[in-house]
Amino acid sequence: MIYRLLAINIDGTLLQSNGRLHKSTKEAIEYVQQKGIYVTLVTARSFPSAKKVAKALKLNSILVTSAGAYTADKLEQPIEVKRIKKEVTFDIVRLLEGFPCQIRLVHEKFSLANKTKTNNNILAKTVFSTGDPVFYSHQFVESLSENLLEDPVRPPKIEIYFENNDDLIHAKKALDVMYDEEIAITQLNDSRLDIVPYGVSKWNGLLRLSKELGIAPQEIVAIGDGYDDLQMIEGAGLGVAMGNAPHVLKKQADWVTRTNDEHGVTYMVKEHFRKQHPIQFLRKMNLLK
Repeated sequence: MIYRLLAINIDGTLLQSNGRLHKSTKEAIEYVQQKGIYVTLVTARSFPSAKKVAKALKLNSILVTSAGAYTADKLEQPIEVKRIKKEVTFDIVRLLEGFPCQIRLVHEKFSLANKTKTNNNILAKTVFSTGDPVFYSHQFVESLSENLLEDPVRPPKIEIYFENNDDLIHAKKALDVMYDEEIAITQLNDSRLDIVPYGVSKWNGLLRLSKELGIAPQEIVAIGDGYDDLQMIEGAGLGVAMGNAPHVLKKQADWVTRTNDEHGVTYMVKEHFRKQHPIQFLRKMNLLK
């Protein structure tokens, strides 16, 4: 099979546990691009945050961000944007304010979150580890719902960080009942939920991009490590799970590479793409349209 598109998750996949890009990973991405493979990032991060990583990799690609809700190569000219309705956003916030959690509305130009006192330093998890660029504004308010009454927001994504798993479970059940066809909810771990508009996913965003590029799903290689990567790992021509991915991803993947701290993306590229001729050569030999 000839692969023409490489789609890579960021956190836990491209980046090491310390949040840094290893030199070998940068070299691997450059190597793939030289072969004519289109490389994109498919991530739960906001567009500005993903763009920062893309620049470090010297990528000028269209990026699938906000868990598939925001696809763009330039901030002001998105190819596709899906947003949560403002009235739904308000109702979700009102419900969640009854739980000890941090609620973060992730817009492409800013994030808006409630101030909260917690025992496990949620603020550090939600803001200071995101890797957002300096110009991306983080706003904190005492009452998120009151703020939304005065200034409604239609975010592509909402992130919620809970102090304990029981509250997460109860909140998720309530949201599922209230909005079964308005939103899609993904549980990333025992303390975090991500909410996007109904029908939005990383895989659907990647399909939208591949259609734009004229690339078939079976020509896609997708690499990820989280539960929100499962659909694209199952749907891609070659689905690759990181060594640090949960068992369910590894079980559904076509191939399991090394962990992010063992440079799993680099290892996968060396094992697979070194065997594939450059796209330009394949076209010249009439092996590819």
